[in-house]
Amino acid sequence: MSVMQFSRLVSIAPMMECTDKHDRFFLRLIAPHVYLYSEMITTKALIHGDCHRLLAFNAEEHPLALQLGGSDPKELAYCARLGEAFGYDEINLNAGCPSARVASGRFGACLMREPALVAECISAMRNAVTIPVTVKCRIGVDEQDSYEQLVHFIETIAEAGCQIVIIHARKALLNGFSPKKNRHIPPLRYDIVLRLKQTFPQLTIIINGGIKTIQDIQSLLNGVDGVMIGREAYGNPYFLAEIEQTFFSAEQDLLTRHQVIEKMILYMENELSKRTRLSSMARHILGLFQGQPGARMWRRYLSENMHHIGANTNLINEALHYV
Repeated sequence: MSVMQFSRLVSIAPMMECTDKHDRFFLRLIAPHVYLYSEMITTKALIHGDCHRLLAFNAEEHPLALQLGGSDPKELAYCARLGEAFGYDEINLNAGCPSARVASGRFGACLMREPALVAECISAMRNAVTIPVTVKCRIGVDEQDSYEQLVHFIETIAEAGCQIVIIHARKALLNGFSPKKNRHIPPLRYDIVLRLKQTFPQLTIIINGGIKTIQDIQSLLNGVDGVMIGREAYGNPYFLAEIEQTFFSAEQDLLTRHQVIEKMILYMENELSKRTRLSSMARHILGLFQGQPGARMWRRYLSENMHHIGANTNLINEALHYV
């Protein structure tokens, strides 16, 4: 399988309070080719807040998608235009987040109950931008979880022009279940997503949920167009180096963990000069030495000290003594 620069073969999921610009810069050092997604940003936040602070990113992060949360077609179109103007490579609509706060705002997974509205949102965004408009959803929500209902949802958004769908292979339970429980309690149903690809061979179907090993990825790629990695990429980020070597750049010398830290220290020093707190960046690198000798002490030393007033990159160098 030939892999283009903007391959969607392997991507990293949008994760709230995780995949900010500091984390994405860090992940890009490890894996030059995986496709990255922003945290979800709501349309209200962009319209009423500091859009430059919310949308700014490092050029090294490309390819990079902006995930939007919202359900008003005009607001989504406006925010999609902002995203394209800032240089994002894709606009993704969140129709899969299961948090109560998101549901009360009429976006996230509850949108799966309103396929016609999602189609209207897609049409508005597609008319506003030239970059791809995609959707991330689940296989169902609460009692609306039949295969026929899922097919109707996908059919409806495809007719509106959505050609790329990322599907978390669990249904969302919105009644009293936290986002954390929604990542574990509803059973994974890869078979449904694989069946969906057979039903819609013309669409690009990307599967998400519980993918933790190279073997998982290889197995799933036999039936879909791409995989999206979530928590494993955050808790064990150097796993992406294995992904990079297996699927993208077997002959390319990748950065070692220590080389990644050297480059992150330079990045952090630049950010510290802009008054970014060390903890805002260092929290993303806690899992870099997962599975290596000294990993626990590395995590503990950083966790206990990175919030101190005046903490700087000397702390990172001190933590390196443990690994």
